[in-house]
Amino acid sequence: MLSPSDPARAPMPGRSRRWLWLWILAAVPLAALLGLLIGFAVFVAGIEGREAQAGRAADGIVVLTGGSERIAEATNLLLEGRGKRLLITGVHPDTTLNEIVRTVPATREALECCVELGRSALNTQGNAIEAGEWAKAQHFRSLLVVTSAWHMPRALVELRRTTPGITLVPYPVVPRRAEENSGPTLAGLRLLAVEYVKFLAASLGVRAWPAVTSQMRETGRLPAP
Repeated sequence: MLSPSDPARAPMPGRSRRWLWLWILAAVPLAALLGLLIGFAVFVAGIEGREAQAGRAADGIVVLTGGSERIAEATNLLLEGRGKRLLITGVHPDTTLNEIVRTVPATREALECCVELGRSALNTQGNAIEAGEWAKAQHFRSLLVVTSAWHMPRALVELRRTTPGITLVPYPVVPRRAEENSGPTLAGLRLLAVEYVKFLAASLGVRAWPAVTSQMRETGRLPAP
């Protein structure tokens, strides 16, 4: 019979350390995943809890393209006198004001005095650069920011970098089809998950592609309207 002091029954410190490291290696990604899930839940709750600040006005209005409902809401705000001028940032180079007028409840005469089309932005970071240049050129101290509710957090992250000293007033737009749905859909959750990843990347300052057109990069300013 082996005694307690027999080497065959002595503890095996090497094996214990290996198990400890295995537990640590397993716990770190699990903790990271849990943190991401909690962060995602907070992100979604923030989107759902964010409402347009009714009655708030600003010096200017900027709308980030990506849906006709955003532009319609922005033009309504302009007609209500909630801002002096409106910048539609991220407009396709071939799109004209006449084409935009056909998608909004306003006439060309009502908009042509105060609407500017920004054609330099290639993504959300570019929208922010374009809006920042425009706001500084107009000497604005506040902006109503119009974009989709799910896009608003990332848009504000980017805009705060390019509009120092300018007050940003969020005006999130919820698409009508989303309002009609009784609950979250798989496609909706996928969209929010992708947007959450982009939001994290924007918060960390990750840059992997051009934000504005080559013309703006070369000149350092917006092209003439």
